Amino acid sequence: MDRKEWLFKASLYTAGSLVMLRNPLSPLERWAKRVNGPIPVEIKEENGSFQMYRGGEPYYINGAGGSENPELLASIGGNSIRTWSTGPNTMNLLDIAHRLGITVCLGLNMGRERHGFDYDDKQAVATQLSRMREEVLKYKDHPAVLMWGIGNELDLRYTNTNVWYAVNDVSKMIHDEDPHHLTTTMLAGVNQEKVNHIKEKCGDLDLLSVNTYGSLVELPENIREYGWDKAYTVAEWGPTGHWESPRTEWDVAIEETSTEKAELYKSRYQAAIASDAEKCLGSYAFLWGQKQERTHTWYGMFMENGDPIEVIDSMQYNWTGKWPEKRSPGISDYLLDGKTALDSIYLNPGQQARAEVFPLNRSQGNIRIEWEVFHESTDLQEGGDLEQKPPKVHGRLSRKEGNTVTLNAPEEEGPYRIFVYVKDDEINRVATANIPFYVRG
Repeated sequence: MDRKEWLFKASLYTAGSLVMLRNPLSPLERWAKRVNGPIPVEIKEENGSFQMYRGGEPYYINGAGGSENPELLASIGGNSIRTWSTGPNTMNLLDIAHRLGITVCLGLNMGRERHGFDYDDKQAVATQLSRMREEVLKYKDHPAVLMWGIGNELDLRYTNTNVWYAVNDVSKMIHDEDPHHLTTTMLAGVNQEKVNHIKEKCGDLDLLSVNTYGSLVELPENIREYGWDKAYTVAEWGPTGHWESPRTEWDVAIEETSTEKAELYKSRYQAAIASDAEKCLGSYAFLWGQKQERTHTWYGMFMENGDPIEVIDSMQYNWTGKWPEKRSPGISDYLLDGKTALDSIYLNPGQQARAEVFPLNRSQGNIRIEWEVFHESTDLQEGGDLEQKPPKVHGRLSRKEGNTVTLNAPEEEGPYRIFVYVKDDEINRVATANIPFYVRG
């Protein structure tokens, strides 16, 4: 094992089991672990090029949004996590991050117009500012804090631009109370109007952060075209968003396989994040965790039981330049009734149709294939708001043989999805895919 591989092994307790880790810390990390107070963070500009410094040393964000299994993130080259709010577990999370030598972009949960918050209500805005101050005072001196994320996608479905004055007031308050850390706000994509508002009304922010998915590769050019003259980070990025994806004839979004996503995590990172050394200070990939958003596999990098999905291999490559010694399985193709998800598959009630997956066994381990059928989700929210997972359909799969299974179409008319999971039990990594289908009477 060479030294670079050795750097990313770890010895930590995770989920009650000891994971072996031998991870020598950098001089900054060794110093940081001795620090009981804040570690100063700043941005310096030289000839139009920006660099973040933490504790006086250059710092580039190799981050992910979410706090699940931070030990794994640290062991594959990640150095930062992002949260969307503070809560009862925040101090514990900061302590864990500090122990691992990683930082936290702490989210401050600002009221959203689409949820009913009125930025013309001066009393409500003042009360919110007071609450933000309490949160800042509580955590500002922790050595794991990197910067403050003031609100998330406050611009999504909004009309009242006074929100930016409120963001600026929070930023000024933070700089008064906490001179050691940066302030930013996270936008739902970027355009000329938003940049104009931020420049006019949020001049106190240290940098801009943008959430973007399918259009990530356009971001470096757009940032410059719209005249943003400070640094920025990419605060969320990952697979193609459900709002950007192809749709079936019955108007549900078609999800990429995890193998397609893994390639996009790699290619989009190289093309749009790593390539912009002038203004981009790093990024937070989405989602270092699991959630239901259109499906239970669309955005999360983990399964519900905590098993990592193959996109994590791509993040290790992005952060270290090397693939894992043993690669996750993948999926080269997935068919239902001989058709792909793009074919808008209709079945009759009770009709038998064969589902077939073509695995990629990259590590030559023992591959296990599992199948599930779900109703199509009807609890459709926006902006990442909580969605309920649709009910599972039981008793409709039979004659499982090798990489095939027989689907007996449900009797009830309506939209469904059939999911497949390809797992290598030795390395505990999973590939996923699903196909929507419609039962019509």
